[in-house]
Amino acid sequence: MRVRVRASRWLGAWLCVAGVLGAGLAHAQSAPDARALLIKMGEFIGNTPRLSVTVRSSYDTVQTSGDKIEWNEVRTLTLSRPDRLRIETEKSNGARTLILFDGRTISVYDEAGRAYSQTPQPGGIDETLVYFVRDLGMRLPLAVFFVSHAGTLLDRRVRSVEYVEKTGILGAPAHHLVGRTDTVNFQIWIADGDQPLPLRLVLTYPKAPGQPQFRTQFVNWNLAPDAADSLFAFAPPAGANRIPFAAALAQAGRASTDAAGKKGAKP
Repeated sequence: MRVRVRASRWLGAWLCVAGVLGAGLAHAQSAPDARALLIKMGEFIGNTPRLSVTVRSSYDTVQTSGDKIEWNEVRTLTLSRPDRLRIETEKSNGARTLILFDGRTISVYDEAGRAYSQTPQPGGIDETLVYFVRDLGMRLPLAVFFVSHAGTLLDRRVRSVEYVEKTGILGAPAHHLVGRTDTVNFQIWIADGDQPLPLRLVLTYPKAPGQPQFRTQFVNWNLAPDAADSLFAFAPPAGANRIPFAAALAQAGRASTDAAGKKGAKP
C-alpha cells in the first residue's frame, strides 16, 4: 500500500514537471517573430495619417552618491501627416511647454516664462523631428516611433530582439519583447491585433553610471483625432515675449536641468 502511494505521488509530480516543460517548449516553438512584430508596429504608426497619444514617462538621474531620483513628465502628441505636429509637455514640477509645427514654422512656447520663439522649417514631420533632435539637440523621447519610415529605422537600429510572452495585464492583449540597440536595452509591449500600437516601453542605459532607466506608458491612442489646421497654428498669448529661438529651447529645457541639479544622466 505504501509503495502504491509513493509511486502515485512520484507519477503525479513527474507529470506536473513534464507538463510545465512541455508548455515551455510549446511556447518557445510557437512564439511569434519578435522582429516582425516590432517592424509591423513601426510601419503601422508610420502609415497612419493622423493620430494622437498621451505619453506618461519617468526617467532616472543618478546622483554622485549613487542614489537614483525619478522625474516624471506627460506629453500629448498630435500629428497630421505630412506636415502638422503638436507636442504639449508638462513636467513633474509643473513646467509646461508647447511645440507646434504648421508646415512652415516651428513655434516653441514656455508657459512659466511667457516666452515664445519661432523659426522657419521647410519640409514635413520627418524632417522636423530630425531637425529637432539632430540639429537643435532637443530631447524628444520616442521621436523615432513617429516618422513615416519608423519600421525601417527600428529594423536598422535594433541589434537583437526576442519574444518574451503574451500578456493581458495592460488592459489589452499585448506582446512583450526584449531587445537592444548599440546604446540601450529595451522592453516593449505591443498591442495584439490589427492595430499594433505600443502600450509600454522601458529603456535601460547599460553604459551609463548606475544604468538609469526611461519608462513610459502610451495611453489614449486616437487614430482619427480632430486635426484641423487651427490646432497646429500658434497665436502668442497677450503679453508673451518673443525671444531668439536658441534661448527659447534653453528655457524650455531649463526646468528639468535645474531639477536634476546637473547630477547624473538623463535619458
